[in-house]
Amino acid sequence: MKVVIVCVSVSHGNTARVAEVMAGVLGARVVSPGEIEPADLESCDLVGFGSGIFGMDFHPRLRRFVEELPGDQRRKAFVFTTSGLPEPPFRRYLSRLARLLGDKGFDVVGTFSCRGFDTWLPFKLVGGLGKNRPGTADLDAARRFAENVLDKADSRP
Repeated sequence: MKVVIVCVSVSHGNTARVAEVMAGVLGARVVSPGEIEPADLESCDLVGFGSGIFGMDFHPRLRRFVEELPGDQRRKAFVFTTSGLPEPPFRRYLSRLARLLGDKGFDVVGTFSCRGFDTWLPFKLVGGLGKNRPGTADLDAARRFAENVLDKADSRP
């Protein structure tokens, strides 16, 4: 199975650490949106899309990459994120990106989120939020998620 993870991780490397753990399980390579062309996804069986949360949404580079994908994707995908705060019920960014991927033809087999160290203002004033996150438990959860995604990707037609 050919797997790639498209990831934007800019502030503290939170999302990159999660992506690397998942990549280890999936045998995937991790790339940024600027390192891959949409046509390169055609040879993939499974594609992961992840970033930290910026202004209660995925990073603009990742969103733009997904929005510009052609609408005839016929592969499986998963979505993941790290954030200083949990996803609020009034702003479901995970399901929004999953829905957009579904509209592009992807079969989204799972979503994952965990906390990450966040120094966005005003959190910077108090030394940041979510220190030492993602931690061992978060990375173990990411590993289990990737194992589950691999099982789902292998078993779905």
